[in-house]
Amino acid sequence: MTDAIEVPIKPAATVMLVRDTDGDLEVFMLRRTANAVFAGGMYVFPGGKVDAADGEGDEGYRIAAIRECYEEAGVLLAVDADGRMVDDGHPALAHRTAVYDGDIDVRALAAEHGLRLATDALPWMSHWITPKGETSRRFDTRFFMAATPMGQTSHHDDNETVESMWVRPADALARHAAGELMLMPPTVTNLQFLAAHSSVATAMAAGWAVGTPMCIMPKIRLDESGRLVGIAMPGDPDYDTLD
Repeated sequence: MTDAIEVPIKPAATVMLVRDTDGDLEVFMLRRTANAVFAGGMYVFPGGKVDAADGEGDEGYRIAAIRECYEEAGVLLAVDADGRMVDDGHPALAHRTAVYDGDIDVRALAAEHGLRLATDALPWMSHWITPKGETSRRFDTRFFMAATPMGQTSHHDDNETVESMWVRPADALARHAAGELMLMPPTVTNLQFLAAHSSVATAMAAGWAVGTPMCIMPKIRLDESGRLVGIAMPGDPDYDTLD
């Protein structure tokens, strides 16, 4: 690829909300609007780029994950003075649109209501960088996981996302294989991780055991005319030969 179409890499954060149901684990997923510049029509987890107000370093990524979860799923991962996650009806939950619009900083919102953002409740699951050659946007994305607060309901924002669902990871993967759900490679890989667990407790324990995950950098495959024909992953026979 030429330098003329190089796209800068921006930090981003995503959170997989998980819950126990009927003896199994489910994860919350959103379908992005087809008009989105990046991942249009794809099913994803709540997430987005790290804003300047989120801060820098590890905390900035976690704050961004919490903020995006509130904006896109309506779930605020914050605890009160007694360490309890906020429930539906809490006054802090009335500011979703204002946080999305940037009128209220999510950390200031928490402080105003005597809450603490639950940055210590999000294990860092995986780390992906969008392939070189992507012509719209590239992200350095950290994927986190969080147990869904039992007292909060979730719903897509009807803006960047147009549908939402709770789904067993194995079912999402099967629907993807059948061509029913469009998923990006990082989403598939993280669903495979979750599919190995039948409860939030075991999934969260496995998440914390990851520690600092290896950074995964897919590469694009091009034909002789420069047309995209596929994605190469680390371990693929041709991975090391690609730019």
